[in-house]
Amino acid sequence: MTPHVVLSLGANLGDPLGALTSALEALAQTDGVEVLATSSFYGTAPIGGPDQPDYINAVAVLETTLAPMAILDLAHQIEADHDRVRQERWGPRTLDIDLVVYDDVVSEDPTLTIPHPRAHQRAFVLVPWHELEPDAVLATFGPIADLIEHVKDQDIAVVASPHHPGPAQ
Repeated sequence: MTPHVVLSLGANLGDPLGALTSALEALAQTDGVEVLATSSFYGTAPIGGPDQPDYINAVAVLETTLAPMAILDLAHQIEADHDRVRQERWGPRTLDIDLVVYDDVVSEDPTLTIPHPRAHQRAFVLVPWHELEPDAVLATFGPIADLIEHVKDQDIAVVASPHHPGPAQ
């Protein structure tokens, strides 16, 4: 069985919806990655950081033969392909891809913490993920349906239908 992966995608500069759609297509075209489902696109207010535009966010559920670090490298490459510049923590960005879950792996490696250390605090991760997998459990934190109860104060609304990337060629 191939590992089950959850990625969170977000953008708030340039063409956020276009960047997310393009990133999902890039994931779908990657050898060793099968995009099983993508959530609707959600509009969300930024959390932390400087004054900046609202975000468009989505979640993708994958199966992959790639190792966690390879998924992280792939995410960083797709971000770079979309002109992502890492200047300011929680600052505006053309594209952000976070590895939320990699199967049932729990790791506190300094380079890659799994599950994502703040996923349980973010409606823009939990709500789209719940759309796809309502019974999912975030390791060390609990069922995402329960976690959503703690982020209800965060504004989030569907702004576009789910994207369905094509299979790898």
